[in-house]
Amino acid sequence: MTTPNKLTILRMALSPVLFAWFFTPVLFRSISPYLYGGVLGALYLVMELSDLIDGRIARGRGQVTDLGKIMDPFADVIMHITFFTCFAVTVPPIMPVWAFAIIIWRELLQCFTRMLLMGRGTAMPANIFGKSKTLLYAICTIAGLCYRVLLLMGETQDWMRTVLVVLFALASFASVMSFLVYVRTIVKTEVLKDMTR
Repeated sequence: MTTPNKLTILRMALSPVLFAWFFTPVLFRSISPYLYGGVLGALYLVMELSDLIDGRIARGRGQVTDLGKIMDPFADVIMHITFFTCFAVTVPPIMPVWAFAIIIWRELLQCFTRMLLMGRGTAMPANIFGKSKTLLYAICTIAGLCYRVLLLMGETQDWMRTVLVVLFALASFASVMSFLVYVRTIVKTEVLKDMTR
């Protein structure tokens, strides 16, 4: 197995680990916020870096594989859904439920259309909304994790919740727009036309 694929598998494997650690304070109320935040940050950093590095290694070393083309975006979805699920179900919720629903619907629909296109041997080009979505997902995740640690420390302020809602709204908007651009390209190129007969 290639190094990029191993990094992708690592990202998927760490998703349930992060999920479990995120809710550690529920079971161990005396846990140090600094230890908790440090491990949380380390897990996030390893996952994010694996996402950045695996593609570069694959392209740089000529290790792009069919498995990697399918597994990498799937691992990204698992990672993001893990973060956002943690934010949506924690008490008090860090992420608005409407933003969570929008992003989940978008990610599932994107996975479906991506599989259809890959079955046709077609790759869709990136668009500005997709890049904005990726950046906003990262910003929302970092902000949400910091807010979680601050909650444990009793250091949160009302304005922080407002900022989080705005960030999640922007991420939701970018995610929907990137998917609509994706769909418009599919319709315009008629790449799936023969599948509707």
